[in-house]
Amino acid sequence: MSSTPFNGRRGYNHRRDRPPGRRWRSRLDVKAMPYALVSPYFLLFAAFGLFPLAFTLYYSLYDYDLAGTVEWTGLGNYTALLGDEDFWNAVVNTVSIFLIATIPQMVLALLLANALNKRFRFRLPIRMSVLLPLVTSVVAVAVVFTQLYARDWGLVNWVLSWFGVDKTNWRAERIPSWIAIATMVDWRWTGYNAIIFLAGMQTIPRDLYEAAAIDGASRRRQFWQITLPMLRPTMIFVVLNSTIGGLTLFSEPTTFYNGNVDGGSQGQFQTVAMFIVKQGFREFDYGYAAAAAWLLFLLILIGAAINFLFVRRIGGTK
Repeated sequence: MSSTPFNGRRGYNHRRDRPPGRRWRSRLDVKAMPYALVSPYFLLFAAFGLFPLAFTLYYSLYDYDLAGTVEWTGLGNYTALLGDEDFWNAVVNTVSIFLIATIPQMVLALLLANALNKRFRFRLPIRMSVLLPLVTSVVAVAVVFTQLYARDWGLVNWVLSWFGVDKTNWRAERIPSWIAIATMVDWRWTGYNAIIFLAGMQTIPRDLYEAAAIDGASRRRQFWQITLPMLRPTMIFVVLNSTIGGLTLFSEPTTFYNGNVDGGSQGQFQTVAMFIVKQGFREFDYGYAAAAAWLLFLLILIGAAINFLFVRRIGGTK
């Protein structure tokens, strides 16, 4: 007869009878394999995320230029930035364009997602079509919008002239340039955010809407009392993502001024990202640019925290 131990309820106890080496490898597979599978992400993040952060933080404390000068300045770059009018001008431009672009973008994306969430013919092609502006080249978008906002022959000025509005030089004036760039941002990203909102709406149980309809709630009331509160986690993601993208805005304002990072003749629409590129790759003051990058990071954290607290209150959450 076999000497293999027998378990009365489960039969042979194969786990106990495994050799020690095999049991150790099995335990290692169960506990270590998940970490091994996700390790490529962390390795890439360490190489292209953590290392650049640590590198810029290190050189933000030095006077580091193209000539190879590396001189310790401590917080000197940060102190100089806080007194730099050009930097604060870029901060005002960045925050203003972000607000002008993001608030209408969130409203339009919500309304568009709510419309796409209904049952109608050809739903899939229509839903996919809202992503077309996102896959369009930034340069192509800039060419179109610079023509739309041209001072003498632009379509926007032509339409505004119907209402007695004089021609506006959208590149030369500060607030008009903010509006023009904000419309470029909204054109590209509204559909993307609408698809994310739509995915969130698809997870809301239909039973809630049916019960509300039986109780006599209108579609508008269902949107405010069911859709928005249930969509809060998705809104937090979209708002935080838009905050990061809006405060690091670079492509749209740069292409709006023919690829120049000056942000206009007087820096009227120069963003912080453009300021960093100008200091680092045109003035070759890498330490100063690194310090500006870290202040931009702090600005993003503040903006993300404010938006997170604001979105959490939607639907009555305190």
